[in-house]
Amino acid sequence: MELIVTPSALSCFKGEWGIGDGESVRVFVRYVSGGEKPFAFGITRDTPLDAAVTTVAELITFYMESKDVWFLEGRSLKIDCEGEDIVYRLS
Repeated sequence: MELIVTPSALSCFKGEWGIGDGESVRVFVRYVSGGEKPFAFGITRDTPLDAAVTTVAELITFYMESKDVWFLEGRSLKIDCEGEDIVYRLS
């Protein structure tokens, strides 16, 4: 189980989001609908409380709290950027 942040995603976080060195970005699971895929990933600036998975890319920490890693089910999460959108890929 790991978080992977691509260079294009990192560029998006720094440019579009204005996230700088030393900041932390939390990846979390959120309920989005009662349909076929009721859960999705969300992101926010935050400070880790009980981080279960972390990765540091160019002095920015990306992490998921213990309460959210159930959604990974032992898989890896790649955070990427397509155009101006952040996308999430489980593998």
